[in-house]
Amino acid sequence: MARHVFFSFHYQRDIWRVNQIRNIGEIVGSAAAGFHDASLWEEAKKKGDAAIKALIDEGLKGTSVTVVCIGSKTAGRKYIDYEINQSIARGNGLIGLQIHHLKDRAGLPDPAGGTPAALTKAGTPIFKYASHEALKARIEEAAKKAGK
Repeated sequence: MARHVFFSFHYQRDIWRVNQIRNIGEIVGSAAAGFHDASLWEEAKKKGDAAIKALIDEGLKGTSVTVVCIGSKTAGRKYIDYEINQSIARGNGLIGLQIHHLKDRAGLPDPAGGTPAALTKAGTPIFKYASHEALKARIEEAAKKAGK
């Protein structure tokens, strides 16, 4: 059975990094920013905060774990706390995953970024991405801890 995971990340800055990790066997990834259609995110931005929050809420439906991909600018994203708090409210397992060391489309890593305050407040474990297998194991651990 596939595990459904919500990936939270800074779309413009980190989509290249996230695309390197999201293709994990038995993991079905979704995100408000949209892996499949970035135009949905752009359209919601034009409509305002309520539309973006609705898109995030829709992306969280049917997920059991939220992976917050932490790049150099993630902690400063406008909707990061909303995504984390909504994940907690729905009972999702939660993981912080440092991805700054992965290369972007120009082949460059980023400096480490701060951990979003909502992750720290929730006592969320933070890991540095090492491999698909390690991430898959962390996702399973988070799901079991959340009772999912």
